[in-house]
Amino acid sequence: MNGSMQTFAQSGALLRDRRQKTFKIIVIGDSNVGKTCLTFRFCGGQFPERIEATIGVDFREKRLKIDNEEILLQLWDTAGQERFRRSMVQHYYRNVHAVVFVYDVTRLSSFQSLPLWIEECNMNSLNCTIPRILVGNKCDCKDQLAVPTNIAQRFADQHCMPLFETSAKDDSDCDHIEGIFITLAHKLKASKPMMPIDPSHFPIDTAHRSNELSVGRGMDNLATDSSSSCYC
Repeated sequence: MNGSMQTFAQSGALLRDRRQKTFKIIVIGDSNVGKTCLTFRFCGGQFPERIEATIGVDFREKRLKIDNEEILLQLWDTAGQERFRRSMVQHYYRNVHAVVFVYDVTRLSSFQSLPLWIEECNMNSLNCTIPRILVGNKCDCKDQLAVPTNIAQRFADQHCMPLFETSAKDDSDCDHIEGIFITLAHKLKASKPMMPIDPSHFPIDTAHRSNELSVGRGMDNLATDSSSSCYC
């Protein structure tokens, strides 16, 4: 291929990339809930052999064909620790198309933190019109479950989010993880919310904010019970 033909081919590829729909999805939640493992499993098809704490932001991409159209999903995985996130929060929340909230089903504190993550999204203009999903990770640890499905489902319903429980580590759940993100991709391409939105769930007042924050505090009794009980 001569120089002019190569330049023409590169220009054509660049034009296709520009026409390709790209969606930015942020994956947020406490440290060690498995955000990196979930994105790695979806984009790479396997559980990472070596897991290190995310410092700053991890960025992964995957191309999908939805309704005969190729789209690009950009998955932004941020460190859960505030000291690593503080300097990049404004950039991280810019031009976001969807949010994935992740908690660890074996760690109650990660579930109790969800109202704070939701509040941070709201403060950065990611309101209820942005598709959101809730993912409970590490379901392979059945003997350590601390967050019952019915409690998580109630929380998800209150915030108009579908709930998915899965495991990034368990190979049998690999297709499930792909299905979660493909479902999200279909909704994004069609510009549809993940669930019907009830505006009454999102009043802009201090009472609602206090109610959100009380969800975590209301789980304190469950923390005591979960130390002696298992939930399947």
